[in-house]
Amino acid sequence: MTSSTTHKPTTNRSAFAEPQFRRYFISMCFSTLAGWLVRFLFGWNAWEFTHSAFWVGVVAGSLLLPIIFFSPFFGIISDRINPRKGLVVTVGAQSLVAALASLASAMDMLNLWSLIALSACLGVASSAHTPIRLALVPKLVKREALPNAIGYAAIVFNTSRVLGPALGAWLVAVLSVPSAFFSATLLCVVAAIPLLLITGVRGGSHKSSAGMFSDLKQGFVYAASNRVIRLILSLTLLNALLGRTLLELLPAFSGQLLNGTAETLATLTAAAGTGSILGGLLVTRQSGHERVLFRMVGIALTLAALCLFSIQWLQGLYALCGLIFVLSMLSTIAGISSQALAQLTVDEDYRGRVLSLWSMLAMGAPALGAVGIGALAQSWGFPAVTAVTGVIVLIILAVLRISSNRAAVSDQHLSRVD
Repeated sequence: MTSSTTHKPTTNRSAFAEPQFRRYFISMCFSTLAGWLVRFLFGWNAWEFTHSAFWVGVVAGSLLLPIIFFSPFFGIISDRINPRKGLVVTVGAQSLVAALASLASAMDMLNLWSLIALSACLGVASSAHTPIRLALVPKLVKREALPNAIGYAAIVFNTSRVLGPALGAWLVAVLSVPSAFFSATLLCVVAAIPLLLITGVRGGSHKSSAGMFSDLKQGFVYAASNRVIRLILSLTLLNALLGRTLLELLPAFSGQLLNGTAETLATLTAAAGTGSILGGLLVTRQSGHERVLFRMVGIALTLAALCLFSIQWLQGLYALCGLIFVLSMLSTIAGISSQALAQLTVDEDYRGRVLSLWSMLAMGAPALGAVGIGALAQSWGFPAVTAVTGVIVLIILAVLRISSNRAAVSDQHLSRVD
């Protein structure tokens, strides 16, 4: 699955060679850890207040829904502003949410409804943070270092996904809930300091007097009319529905196939996190060559689809841990590579809007896919559903490859005519 391109970088440059990226990386470590710490505290408090899985889901949903609905509009904003300044604002907003939660908890005013409101506020801040962050990274590193930078960002994300809840549990046990929220506030404040030291970042190149909806429509039209962008977004959606969806269903996966306990789920989750970290490390070794990245996405998705067939023959915790480890690694490779491709191929004027679409597919599709696949698995069982899913993915990959090859042949023919 390839795409014709005029860019042919030949070196594998480390993103850490750029001082600006080193400052951004330090900031990202603190802000990402703070984000996962606050998410854990919201979920933990929701359970303490209600002892209801439904209300825990409502609190989680109040965080997710703003990301799905508002990301495209913040993508427009990220095309217009200086992303470094925008990131300072979003980190400040996240710090404010954590501070309000700490104050409310200390004053015994934190309840289910205030928790839902604060979660929604954090969701709005996160929906702005992601497209602005994705718009900033290409301004900090050379083109050939983009996969390296995105890979390290994925490693930080997946490491924080484990460390954040662990830190939250420790802070609640040793100190208190208000102290835990206040710790997240401090982490965000520390994260803002390296961002303030980043200099020389250009503002957004897209200047428009049109309204938000007009700019949003232009972004959709650009993505729909660009064959390479369409292919990247299609692969992103496939990856989200394939590997990420199953990882979202790990509690049901553990319960149905292993009749597992909390320790079983924790073991499977650790396997998924370790696979994601290894996948991120593997992509950091790649250069910014689009053809190589397309090949990596295609191979990773093909292997992931084939892995799904093996569920019906695997038995026992360690065998399934191995499957989850491999599936998570392949899904991470495909996800990071598709994000790098989007960064490398999009026109600068449309970067924020296209990457907000990428974020919606990468983050929103697993939640929707989990509902469908979870419902089917309830009736048919995971082995049958995952096998059918694998077949469908392989068929779609074949169709995308054939259409991509035909388009490449057509492009070559047109170039000879010209």
